[in-house]
Amino acid sequence: MKRSFVILLGILLFPLAAKAHGPTPQKGLESITINAPVEKVWDAVKAFGAIADWHPDVKESTGDGKHESGGIRTLTLHNGGQLTEELDYYSDKDHEYSYRLKKENVEAFPASSYSMEIQVKPGETEGTSIVTMKSRFYRGDTGNTPPEKLNDEAAVKAVTAFLKNGLDGLKSKLEK
Repeated sequence: MKRSFVILLGILLFPLAAKAHGPTPQKGLESITINAPVEKVWDAVKAFGAIADWHPDVKESTGDGKHESGGIRTLTLHNGGQLTEELDYYSDKDHEYSYRLKKENVEAFPASSYSMEIQVKPGETEGTSIVTMKSRFYRGDTGNTPPEKLNDEAAVKAVTAFLKNGLDGLKSKLEK
């Protein structure tokens, strides 16, 4: 009798548990070829706190000047919102760094958590560079029934646009 009750309870509760799965991590990956050598491109992106110099979605950026794990920058987006990010890894030698969202603001950017990486490598032809930006992130509302503006689709759209716009802005700045 007890076993039958446990099985029946499991059958009744399984559909509820199957629907209550929460968010899944999303990923973004964008690359662009820039007609400029690696050192010139790296010089433009290596200052962690100066992303506003080349990213058109960022109105203003400030940083603490640290180019090592723990370095902090604050971005003011054109929509007026602010995000705070922290460096996890920085390599001048490998022309790359990675960072993550330290202080979220889903009103400004519909992701509750993200990590991003930027890397500059030599292109296929001399004097060119390939810049890759990638991200792993979660939607703005991590509950089971997020509103449309904070769901997976909104987060993917926002992160993809941020990556593409940044790469396009960098290319435009360096190929003038």
